[in-house]
Amino acid sequence: MLSMHLRLADLDDPKWVAQEGRWTTGGSWIEPVKVSTLVTEINDDRAPYVTMRVKECTGDEADFVELAMRPGELRVSVGAFGTAPLYLFERSAELHASWDMTALRSFSEPERLLPHIVARTLTRRHRYTADTLFDGMHRLTERASATFTASGLTVHYPDPAEHVLEPRELRPGVDPLAALDELLTDVICRAPTVTGCVGVELSGGADSGNVALAVRKARFTEVHSFGLLVGGRTGRQQCERRRAFVEYCGFQDNAVPALRYAPFCPGGVRAVRRPHDPAGAFYQEAFDVVRERAAALRCEVVFTGSGGDEINAHHSRTLSELPEQGTVPWLGAKAVRALVDVNENLAPIPVLPLPTLMAFGMHNPGYLRAGIWPVSPLAHPRVVRFMEQLPHEHKRGKSLFRERIRQAGLPERVAAPTEPENFLAVLEKGLRSYGLAVLDSMVKESILVDLGYVDGKALAQARRDADTAPAVPDLLCDLLALEVGLRSLM
Repeated sequence: MLSMHLRLADLDDPKWVAQEGRWTTGGSWIEPVKVSTLVTEINDDRAPYVTMRVKECTGDEADFVELAMRPGELRVSVGAFGTAPLYLFERSAELHASWDMTALRSFSEPERLLPHIVARTLTRRHRYTADTLFDGMHRLTERASATFTASGLTVHYPDPAEHVLEPRELRPGVDPLAALDELLTDVICRAPTVTGCVGVELSGGADSGNVALAVRKARFTEVHSFGLLVGGRTGRQQCERRRAFVEYCGFQDNAVPALRYAPFCPGGVRAVRRPHDPAGAFYQEAFDVVRERAAALRCEVVFTGSGGDEINAHHSRTLSELPEQGTVPWLGAKAVRALVDVNENLAPIPVLPLPTLMAFGMHNPGYLRAGIWPVSPLAHPRVVRFMEQLPHEHKRGKSLFRERIRQAGLPERVAAPTEPENFLAVLEKGLRSYGLAVLDSMVKESILVDLGYVDGKALAQARRDADTAPAVPDLLCDLLALEVGLRSLM
């Protein structure tokens, strides 16, 4: 990943030099995140042609950002993995770009909101697209490219990725368990680490558990496990499963009580109005604590279990959208009208499972900000391809994943828990204890209400209803997160 400020005038006769972690020429600069490697090729002829490639993972060509420059033109291309999106904004023959959306917050004006993206966000009708909340700011989707010239910025979508639509029969003698084990271990061993100090997000479920088993086999110098404890009876069972994995793998464990860092909690990124992506993850406050601890322990890489649900699905995850929610009573007239365009400008089918790829955009920038490279082995293109070809019986109920845990000698309650962990109690805690106060402030003054995306009267009624409701409607979290996120960028 990289950030940059590029002036077209500086490409006429570039003199790129490396200084203090940046490459500069004239008033232009390019800076990779410190966990990336920047490879530069400069051809000095009549029309200087400069290629810079940020390679994200050792031995892995699926994750990169490439810049090809010549007088009057820049072309930016990215790989299939999409660890974090690259955001682009052009103004006055200058291109601004960053993996960190908040670095472009001077262009994030509420008056420039795109109605159909706001409507998607408020109704949870999420789509994978180059469009962002802000008019003129583009997200470079996987395998896409963008061309910047005097005529402006143009984004080019790739062809749809090919997927295995039907499972195949295993060849005689093939052991899918051994194949998965070898594949995961190989992907994990390619992680970009120098000291061998890594972390693992360990929830206690089958997905993160399978990643943990492969990390153990990879034999890193030092491994720390991190987990959000959901509390209550479910949380006690979660603790038992996590303890079993930690003891078996020999990790140094760090558990974070998620209820203490629920959404909108005091001291969290939203409460203190620290600039952040308005479309950020619900549980950003809790994961911020995880990232802080991982950075304090000097983890270079953190492995996550993202993608496990998608690659175990009984069908290929090739849709360009996520499941939709029901009606939203507080939706304003402007947002209702924009829902007509909810499928506008969709990106083609990606290589990775769509929900996983979209989750990367919310989850991974926080790790990069902490100087840590996030790696999701279950979503690696090679693993995705392998799982797509497996017969259904090996994926149904995550059968292959659970059998791998059993073969490690872990008990059945770890391999196939009767009550998996979920974060519903954490979300309700955040909304009930802290979110309603934010809602009170919105009833008095709101960006979204003023712009017509939210109906003020319906919002006030939703606030009154919340006091007596057995549970605060979880769609209010989408609304509050968007409002607070927009305020943080002002």
